[in-house]
Amino acid sequence: MKNGVDLHLHLDGSLTPAYIIRQAKKQGLELPAWDEKELERYLTAPKDCRNLNEYLEKFHLPCSVMQTEDALTEAVADLCGRLENLGLSYAEIRFAPQLHMQKGLKQSQIVGAAVKGLRKTEAFEAKLILCCMRMGENEEANLETIRVAAAYLGKGVAAADLAGAEGLFATERFEKIFELARELHVPFTIHAGEAAGPESVWTALRFGAKRIGHGIRSLEDEKLVEYLREHEIPLEVCPTSNLQTKAVTGEYPLKLMLEKGLCVTLNTDNMTVSGTTLEQEFQVAKELGLTEEQIETVKKNAVKAKFR
Repeated sequence: MKNGVDLHLHLDGSLTPAYIIRQAKKQGLELPAWDEKELERYLTAPKDCRNLNEYLEKFHLPCSVMQTEDALTEAVADLCGRLENLGLSYAEIRFAPQLHMQKGLKQSQIVGAAVKGLRKTEAFEAKLILCCMRMGENEEANLETIRVAAAYLGKGVAAADLAGAEGLFATERFEKIFELARELHVPFTIHAGEAAGPESVWTALRFGAKRIGHGIRSLEDEKLVEYLREHEIPLEVCPTSNLQTKAVTGEYPLKLMLEKGLCVTLNTDNMTVSGTTLEQEFQVAKELGLTEEQIETVKKNAVKAKFR
């Protein structure tokens, strides 16, 4: 996709079977399958996925092979190389450093290794977004993620995020994390309005989120739609993923969102888990009836919505 921009792209959800097999052999790890096609079944969510929680189960295996600095560097470099080959010009790659500490690495080491991966593909521009996680008893780890984001801001890291099981862990529980982000001048996006409704988006906005990850359920609240339109808050929309997780049932309301004047950007979310590319997401957009003018608007929105 020539000059494509992907603003919502998870590293662990976008690893190839080839990379995972390569790392497993290098580290002496066991895999459920050693054939690339067969391994793909363990990495890609089914189209009849029950919900977001089942979808998230596909991340355990990719995370297990990214527990060393070399593995993280190679993962980022590999993804950047593939994105460049697909014709993209820019991407913001997100991941949660705290999920890569199983072998004793500190979050600062983990992020440093990922930044090194960015620098291996000088011709392609990418930045990192560091995800805090919706889990129990991990507040200190989340606060450390924000501190590390501040340390690396402008040095490979563009922003912070909050990801995970939104339906199980409400956004409002994480206010302290984003108080620190504001204090340290770390911009952030938040996954909201995916597995939970408009109240989750309202909370993210109250915290100070500059963008909203997904935000598809914002349509359930007309006042929220009006606020998002008036303040030109970018929504990181991911159609294939949202349909898989049942965040949307029936026809995807992409055209309606644009008709309501929302600042929609189109993204992959997870290239491997969702079995998609940015070009395929734009093909979905065309099938949903978007005009060429609307397609161009979506592309321009992504360029304007980049974290600077």
